[in-house]
Amino acid sequence: MSESRVAIRPRYGEVDRMGVVYHANYLLYFDIGRTDYLRQRGIPYAEVEERGYLLSVVDVGVKYKRSARYDEDLELVTRLARFTKATVLFEYELFGPDGRLLTTGFTKLACLDKRDNRPTMLPADLRALLERSATEGGGTPGGPSGSSPGRKAARAPSETA
Repeated sequence: MSESRVAIRPRYGEVDRMGVVYHANYLLYFDIGRTDYLRQRGIPYAEVEERGYLLSVVDVGVKYKRSARYDEDLELVTRLARFTKATVLFEYELFGPDGRLLTTGFTKLACLDKRDNRPTMLPADLRALLERSATEGGGTPGGPSGSSPGRKAARAPSETA
Protein backbone atom coordinates (compact mmCIF):
# COMPACT_ATOMS: atom_id res chain seq x y z
CA MET A 1 0.00 0.00 0.00
CA SER A 2 1.24 3.48 -0.82
CA GLU A 3 2.40 5.24 2.31
CA SER A 4 4.50 8.03 3.73
CA ARG A 5 6.60 7.76 6.88
CA VAL A 6 7.68 10.78 8.87
CA ALA A 7 9.50 11.20 12.18
CA ILE A 8 7.69 13.10 14.93
CA ARG A 9 9.31 14.29 18.18
CA PRO A 10 6.79 15.87 20.58
CA ARG A 11 7.94 19.27 21.82
CA TYR A 12 7.42 20.56 25.35
CA GLY A 13 4.50 22.80 24.34
CA GLU A 14 2.63 19.77 22.89
CA VAL A 15 2.41 17.85 26.18
CA ASP A 16 0.60 18.20 29.49
CA ARG A 17 2.19 18.43 32.96
CA MET A 18 2.68 14.66 32.98
CA GLY A 19 4.67 14.76 29.72
CA VAL A 20 1.88 13.12 27.70
CA VAL A 21 0.99 14.51 24.25
CA TYR A 22 -2.24 16.52 24.48
CA HIS A 23 -5.00 14.74 22.50
CA ALA A 24 -5.64 17.55 19.98
CA ASN A 25 -1.99 17.59 18.89
CA TYR A 26 -2.43 14.25 17.14
CA LEU A 27 -4.47 16.15 14.54
CA LEU A 28 -1.44 18.38 13.93
CA TYR A 29 0.66 15.26 13.44
CA PHE A 30 -1.90 13.95 10.92
CA ASP A 31 -1.56 17.25 9.03
CA ILE A 32 2.21 16.75 8.91
CA GLY A 33 1.67 13.23 7.59
CA ARG A 34 -0.70 14.10 4.76
CA THR A 35 1.28 17.14 3.58
CA ASP A 36 4.41 14.96 3.59
CA TYR A 37 2.52 12.25 1.65
CA LEU A 38 1.66 14.74 -1.12
CA ARG A 39 5.12 16.37 -1.11
CA GLN A 40 6.85 12.99 -1.50
CA ARG A 41 4.73 12.42 -4.60
CA GLY A 42 5.62 15.75 -6.20
CA ILE A 43 2.70 18.02 -5.26
CA PRO A 44 3.40 20.19 -2.20
CA TYR A 45 0.17 21.29 -0.53
CA ALA A 46 1.27 24.94 -0.78
CA GLU A 47 1.24 24.50 -4.57
CA VAL A 48 -2.32 23.15 -4.45
CA GLU A 49 -3.40 26.33 -2.61
CA GLU A 50 -1.43 28.60 -4.96
CA ARG A 51 -3.42 27.09 -7.83
CA GLY A 52 -6.71 28.05 -6.17
CA TYR A 53 -7.76 24.89 -4.30
CA LEU A 54 -8.18 24.04 -0.64
CA LEU A 55 -8.34 20.58 0.90
CA SER A 56 -10.59 21.10 3.91
CA VAL A 57 -11.00 18.51 6.67
CA VAL A 58 -14.66 17.49 6.79
CA ASP A 59 -14.37 14.39 8.99
CA VAL A 60 -11.76 13.11 11.43
CA GLY A 61 -11.37 10.20 13.82
CA VAL A 62 -8.72 9.21 16.34
CA LYS A 63 -8.24 6.11 18.51
CA TYR A 64 -5.82 6.54 21.39
CA LYS A 65 -4.26 3.21 22.36
CA ARG A 66 -1.15 4.26 24.30
CA SER A 67 0.30 7.61 25.30
CA ALA A 68 2.93 9.41 23.26
CA ARG A 69 5.34 11.33 25.47
CA TYR A 70 7.59 14.37 25.40
CA ASP A 71 10.76 14.07 23.31
CA GLU A 72 10.13 10.47 22.18
CA ASP A 73 11.14 9.40 18.68
CA LEU A 74 7.80 8.57 17.02
CA GLU A 75 7.00 7.44 13.50
CA LEU A 76 3.81 8.45 11.71
CA VAL A 77 2.67 6.29 8.80
CA THR A 78 0.17 7.92 6.43
CA ARG A 79 -1.77 5.94 3.83
CA LEU A 80 -4.13 6.89 1.06
CA ALA A 81 -7.30 4.93 1.90
CA ARG A 82 -9.58 6.09 -0.93
CA PHE A 83 -10.64 9.08 -2.98
CA THR A 84 -13.44 10.31 -5.20
CA LYS A 85 -13.64 13.15 -7.69
CA ALA A 86 -13.84 15.68 -4.85
CA THR A 87 -12.67 14.00 -1.61
CA VAL A 88 -9.63 12.21 -0.21
CA LEU A 89 -9.44 9.89 2.79
CA PHE A 90 -6.12 9.36 4.59
CA GLU A 91 -5.45 6.85 7.38
CA TYR A 92 -2.73 7.21 10.01
CA GLU A 93 -0.78 5.02 12.43
CA LEU A 94 1.54 6.54 15.02
CA PHE A 95 4.23 4.26 16.47
CA GLY A 96 6.32 4.71 19.61
CA PRO A 97 10.08 4.37 19.93
CA ASP A 98 9.67 0.65 20.68
CA GLY A 99 7.57 0.13 17.52
CA ARG A 100 4.30 -0.27 19.43
CA LEU A 101 1.17 1.22 17.93
CA LEU A 102 0.12 4.32 19.91
CA THR A 103 -2.66 5.89 17.87
CA THR A 104 -4.68 5.35 14.71
CA GLY A 105 -6.85 7.79 12.85
CA PHE A 106 -8.26 9.14 9.62
CA THR A 107 -9.05 12.43 7.95
CA LYS A 108 -11.47 13.00 5.10
CA LEU A 109 -10.77 16.10 3.03
CA ALA A 110 -13.03 17.84 0.54
CA CYS A 111 -11.69 19.91 -2.33
CA LEU A 112 -12.89 23.53 -2.30
CA ASP A 113 -12.49 26.39 -4.74
CA LYS A 114 -10.33 28.93 -2.88
CA ARG A 115 -12.25 31.89 -4.33
CA ASP A 116 -15.62 31.03 -2.79
CA ASN A 117 -15.01 27.99 -0.54
CA ARG A 118 -17.47 25.93 -2.56
CA PRO A 119 -16.93 22.24 -3.29
CA THR A 120 -15.19 21.46 -6.56
CA MET A 121 -13.46 18.55 -8.24
CA LEU A 122 -9.86 17.73 -7.36
CA PRO A 123 -7.41 19.09 -9.96
CA ALA A 124 -6.74 16.55 -12.72
CA ASP A 125 -3.03 16.18 -11.89
CA LEU A 126 -3.81 15.57 -8.21
CA ARG A 127 -6.41 12.95 -9.14
CA ALA A 128 -3.84 11.31 -11.44
CA LEU A 129 -1.28 11.31 -8.62
CA LEU A 130 -3.81 9.70 -6.26
CA GLU A 131 -4.70 7.16 -8.94
CA ARG A 132 -1.01 6.20 -9.32
CA SER A 133 -0.61 6.02 -5.54
CA ALA A 134 -3.66 3.75 -5.22
CA THR A 135 -2.32 1.52 -8.00
CA GLU A 136 1.17 1.38 -6.39
CA GLY A 137 -0.34 0.23 -3.14
CA GLY A 138 -2.93 -2.16 -4.48
CA GLY A 139 -5.81 0.07 -3.42
CA THR A 140 -8.55 1.36 -5.68
CA PRO A 141 -10.14 4.75 -6.17
CA GLY A 142 -13.29 5.01 -4.11
CA GLY A 143 -12.52 1.78 -2.23
CA PRO A 144 -10.70 0.98 0.98
CA SER A 145 -7.02 0.23 0.76
CA GLY A 146 -7.09 -2.12 3.72
CA SER A 147 -4.58 -2.02 6.52
CA SER A 148 -1.51 -3.89 7.57
CA PRO A 149 -2.08 -7.41 8.90
CA GLY A 150 -2.92 -7.46 12.59
CA ARG A 151 -3.54 -3.72 12.82
CA LYS A 152 -6.89 -2.01 13.21
CA ALA A 153 -7.00 1.66 12.29
CA ALA A 154 -9.62 4.19 13.25
CA ARG A 155 -11.86 4.13 10.21
CA ALA A 156 -14.11 6.67 8.61
CA PRO A 157 -17.82 5.86 8.55
CA SER A 158 -18.67 3.44 5.75
CA GLU A 159 -20.08 6.17 3.52
CA THR A 160 -18.41 6.90 0.20
CA ALA A 161 -15.40 9.22 0.61
